[in-house]
Amino acid sequence: MIGDEVEVIIVDVRGDKVRLGITAPKAISVHRKEVYEAIQREKAEEKQQTDPPVKPHIQKSSTG
Repeated sequence: MIGDEVEVIIVDVRGDKVRLGITAPKAISVHRKEVYEAIQREKAEEKQQTDPPVKPHIQKSSTG
């Protein structure tokens, strides 16, 4: 168990491969690591494309 709502069970073992079964509420996303990382990269790329470019703020010197 992970917390009170997520259950991980071993479904099958064959040689050096283990199949897992995961039961979780629909509100909890469950992904393999490489899938999760791909989703995060896509979200970052989408955010970068939709955010307006930030203009640097240049402060003028009042001395002179």
